[in-house]
Amino acid sequence: MRQIQGVIDGRGLKVCLVASRFNETIVKQLVEGASRGFRQHGVSDEDTELIWVPGAFEIATAVSARLERGGVNALVALGAVIRGETPHFEYVAQGVASGLAELGVRHQVAIGFGVLTVNTVEQAAERAGGKLGNKGLEAACAALELASVLRSIREGSCEALTEPGRGMAIFDRPRNSR
Repeated sequence: MRQIQGVIDGRGLKVCLVASRFNETIVKQLVEGASRGFRQHGVSDEDTELIWVPGAFEIATAVSARLERGGVNALVALGAVIRGETPHFEYVAQGVASGLAELGVRHQVAIGFGVLTVNTVEQAAERAGGKLGNKGLEAACAALELASVLRSIREGSCEALTEPGRGMAIFDRPRNSR
């Protein structure tokens, strides 16, 4: 059986982070994690772009505009949507998630989902560099891996299998526990 499995290798890739200013203290930690993940896996700072938007709901619109401009191999969406007393949380969380999923499918580009959807600020902090790791870093690595998979599919090759297990190295725990 032929298999295609991505590797986490950003050498030569152009990447973009789209980050929400709302809950900025948390999001800055996600940006730092994602940037660190890109650097650790070969993406140069010159090949990394950071776009700030007002809130999580605006992330998909900025990602869409950036994709229309072209010249990017992977994007990572970063934000923190924290539940409040009104249904606003559901609308924002659903809007950004479905918007990004639709853009990834339509444009056939790797989009890492690093938008936290949590009940409390404490839960957000735990996932932005606290005891549960940094979801920004995980989203960046997932985007690099998917970019590798998409490249292999387009080329009709199985070359991405040359480094078995490499994808697991960056995670604090097995992927299925995300």
